[in-house]
Amino acid sequence: MNRRSRGSSSSSGSVGGASDSYRRRSDVPRNRSNDNNKGGDSADVSFIVGTCSSMCPERERVTRERLRDLSVFERLHGNPTKSSSDLAVKKFCRTLSAADVQASDVRPLPVLEETLRYLLSLMDSREHPFEVVHDFIFDRTRSVRQDLSIQNLASERVIHLYEEIVIFHVISRQRLQSCSGTSISSMHHLNMEQLAKTLTTLYNMYDANRKPDYIYENEAEFRSLYVLLHLNTSSGVMGEPLSLWFRKLTSNLIKSKEMCFVRKLLRSYRNGNYRSFLRTTASEATYLQYCISEPHIREMRSFAVECINNVCYKLQPYPLLRLSQYLMMKEMDVESLCHECGLEIRTDSDGSIVLPTKQTNFCSPKEGFKNYDLIGIEVERESDDMLSKKKFTEICLIFLIRVFKYSDSCVLVGTYC
Repeated sequence: MNRRSRGSSSSSGSVGGASDSYRRRSDVPRNRSNDNNKGGDSADVSFIVGTCSSMCPERERVTRERLRDLSVFERLHGNPTKSSSDLAVKKFCRTLSAADVQASDVRPLPVLEETLRYLLSLMDSREHPFEVVHDFIFDRTRSVRQDLSIQNLASERVIHLYEEIVIFHVISRQRLQSCSGTSISSMHHLNMEQLAKTLTTLYNMYDANRKPDYIYENEAEFRSLYVLLHLNTSSGVMGEPLSLWFRKLTSNLIKSKEMCFVRKLLRSYRNGNYRSFLRTTASEATYLQYCISEPHIREMRSFAVECINNVCYKLQPYPLLRLSQYLMMKEMDVESLCHECGLEIRTDSDGSIVLPTKQTNFCSPKEGFKNYDLIGIEVERESDDMLSKKKFTEICLIFLIRVFKYSDSCVLVGTYC
């Protein structure tokens, strides 16, 4: 993995409050486990060197064929009792002991790299609903992380694998919002849980492989995701407060473009400055940063509409065209947004669509809003190369930002009401 010189760094931020640390393999005794996360992603086994040459150990594949325990992606010609070494992928096992694990059951790093490449290529599958695709990749990437942990692998190549797994969870977070079904809520919760754990491990690996005067090429962007996950203090995402987390970052990381962006976004969010939030997101957000910010964008838009409705002069309805300019939305999308908030709109004597204010039936939908494009988006997607390698191109091309609401209400209302 390429690096770029930015000065020394020794940051140790974590997500999820985990305190496990990764050291170089030669520095860690082979009779210890190196992952203390409660999720059971790592096994209680001695470190071994895997010798499995396929994506799934043969004995596991044979057992699962007999038990008809094959995913739709693993069935040979659709046969639920037959698979092949090119289709079967090792499942995640929640509990392991030293007696359960043999070297032939563990995949070495080159095989794990090939396995992850295959798994992420399924993200573009149109044969099955996304929740089915996500469920399969979700389980099998946990298995990849488990094999990495069993072998105590923490090299730069492993860091790249963890970055790609983070990308999977971030994009899944966005795409699951458009899915429907009784299990979507639990899928979203589990996805966020594993995103937090994967980021924790990734941050620890950055620190374990630190060299003087260097930070990793993508480190600042992946560190910035922690801030975006904690914009809202009531979001329920576990982890230490941002005030403490920022103290652990080096000046080189703090001064990076990605961290400056999220710090500015944090200020705008906490101050309710929706105009600054939208403009900053549109001009500076990477694709991953946008995916994490999207729920907050929707929240800010709702707040902006609420402020306009509550504060503006009742006898002077607010023009939707003007509101669309501040929210960076199409006028027809603003109209739809107002309806979602329970507000009525009307046409004035000049034929313009306006929002009558002081309406008492405003409500913020608990299940969120539809996604709307952000007008004027200029995206610098530093993660595009990684995404395209994993056939995420279709997802990346969709990136006209969809927006969000919060209010620079004192500026907007004071000037125009």
